[in-house]
Amino acid sequence: MTEHSDLTPRRLRTILGHFATGLTVITAATKDGPAGFTCQSFSSLSLEPALVTFSPARTSSTWPLLREAERFTVNILPAEHQHLAGQFARSGTDKFAGVDYSPSPLGNPVLDQALAWVDCELHAEYDGGDHTIVVAAVRALSARADAEPLLFFKGDYFGVQSRAGALESVA
Repeated sequence: MTEHSDLTPRRLRTILGHFATGLTVITAATKDGPAGFTCQSFSSLSLEPALVTFSPARTSSTWPLLREAERFTVNILPAEHQHLAGQFARSGTDKFAGVDYSPSPLGNPVLDQALAWVDCELHAEYDGGDHTIVVAAVRALSARADAEPLLFFKGDYFGVQSRAGALESVA
């Protein structure tokens, strides 16, 4: 097998890890209390209607709880709170221990230090191999202007450097 056709999960993870993504914590108020998980596969899908998408692993024990609630909030993490990405990625622990949050308009946990949040209702689900592709209808959202996003790149966390050196956009 040549380097170009090596499609093992490890190789896919390594190569696709070259695409920098933001990190989110998806939360819901469930019948058993607040629940949430870390998710890096989040994206805007449509402006009209307002839809977003994310893809939890089929092995997730938390996604079924959020699915049952049928509404959830996507909390976009700021750079200074990378510890929350790790905390909400662990199984078998109280993920909300020491985490301050308040209810969204739909009643879901909004992490107090989130860079932005998007309140959603489940719209559709599709097979995505070892993940589920979730499409969610946006019902409310907000952002703060005083923080930078947390990025995940090549298996590690990064913040965004000062925008002073950023490339100018061409309009």
